[in-house]
Amino acid sequence: MSDPTHTTSRSERVATWLIVVSLVLLIVVLAGTFIKVPYAVEKPGPATDTLGRLDDGSPLVRVEGAKTYPTDGALFFTTVRVLGGPERHISGWEWVAGHLNPDARVVPEEQIFPKDTSEQEIEQLNEAQMQGSQKNSIAVGMRSTGTKVPQRNVVASIATGLPADGVVRLRDRVTAVDGKPVAHVADIVAAISDRQPGDDVELGITRGGTAREVTVRTADLGGGRAGVGIGVEATYDYPYEVRIDAGDVGGPSAGLMFALAVRDRLTPGAMTGGQQIAGTGTIDDAGTVGPIGGIAQKMVGAQDSGATWFLAPDSNCADVVGHVPDGLHVVPVGDFEEASSTVEAIAKGETADFATCEDVVRQ
Repeated sequence: MSDPTHTTSRSERVATWLIVVSLVLLIVVLAGTFIKVPYAVEKPGPATDTLGRLDDGSPLVRVEGAKTYPTDGALFFTTVRVLGGPERHISGWEWVAGHLNPDARVVPEEQIFPKDTSEQEIEQLNEAQMQGSQKNSIAVGMRSTGTKVPQRNVVASIATGLPADGVVRLRDRVTAVDGKPVAHVADIVAAISDRQPGDDVELGITRGGTAREVTVRTADLGGGRAGVGIGVEATYDYPYEVRIDAGDVGGPSAGLMFALAVRDRLTPGAMTGGQQIAGTGTIDDAGTVGPIGGIAQKMVGAQDSGATWFLAPDSNCADVVGHVPDGLHVVPVGDFEEASSTVEAIAKGETADFATCEDVVRQ
């Protein structure tokens, strides 16, 4: 005969155990939801065809005042979706989900967002970088067709307390370094930094229509790199108008693909030969392709878009190796000429001699 007292005691223990487990689970769920951590999650974002059209039917890259040509295929610029930010830390569950997602990357916030910067300031910076990227892309794309695009390199910012402060003025046009003419912003940076901090540098400038020379002593900008504390940007006299509408995407990393799209619109025939090609990379006024962040996620986004080829900055090759999605062929490029030649070779099926990122990393 069973003991009812024993049965009741066991039932009470089971009920107590269930209550404790439920409370622990509730605490874990609430903690994961409401506890915020200073990390960000990078995920593959959408890829957009620079040869495509907007919702209103107009081309994403629109040319006015010059002859354009029909094209085919796709030149996708790729993006990264970022969860988190200085004013919106991710939750514990988002941190866990990011680690469990093989296509995502979880990093400390400071690796993506500048320190002590608000979200509004980040948006403004991304917008400014996008505008600068588009200006360079248009100039590089036009020049690749033989069009002359006059350029002026002007002082856009001066760092307080560094040597140029009080010597150089905003909107001064930099024309020479140590008596040698400079055509591109990259030439100016390279010429100034090619010395030891503390050395003098002579800048040829034009101010108010008057040419002059000023001597500035360089300082250490970090890591032993010499500089004078100015930011120089290129301004262009375009012979006709090109407009690029990238929507709400910011940052400079679509520069290469914009420049390729400009060239394709301005030259006869489909540059891609109908192929689906994606890519990423900044581009400067000299056509040099620069590194970007989140390339592993961008390659996944390219694959999801249907692209079979991907142009990657050769300076990102260490981040590419080991992360290429199945079926995607990645070609490293260092400048616009190499990138456009690569696209044209893909169109012709002449791909056997392409270098790979493994080749670049081994060098």
